[in-house]
Amino acid sequence: MLNGINHISVAVSDLEESFDFYASLLGMKPEVKWESGAYLSVGDLWVCLSTDDASPARDYSHISFSVAENDFQVYCSQLLSSGVETWKKNSSEGDSLYILDPDGHKLEIHIGSLKSRLQELKSNPYKGLKWY
Repeated sequence: MLNGINHISVAVSDLEESFDFYASLLGMKPEVKWESGAYLSVGDLWVCLSTDDASPARDYSHISFSVAENDFQVYCSQLLSSGVETWKKNSSEGDSLYILDPDGHKLEIHIGSLKSRLQELKSNPYKGLKWY
């Protein structure tokens, strides 16, 4: 039975550029790097950058990272001032900034949790919402 997310792997076309983006700009902790990849961590999450033919999703699929509410504005301002590209405006509960990594992979910087999202759905349910 599943008990959590083990790691996330992201295909990158330029390891150095992506390593700098994820480590220096986003602030992930570098763990190891080798010729064709790197491992970084953020909280308890392990992120693998793997050199490959990067083909980012063109749909809504994305990776969302948490940031503390009191850090959100400053953190996002730093990202935007560095020139990161955005891909969507936030329209859901909790503040979010939707950005692209150097290969165009969709990322979200988000405050909130499943608990806060479910609480919001009690007063503003999605069409056809079914509770379990």
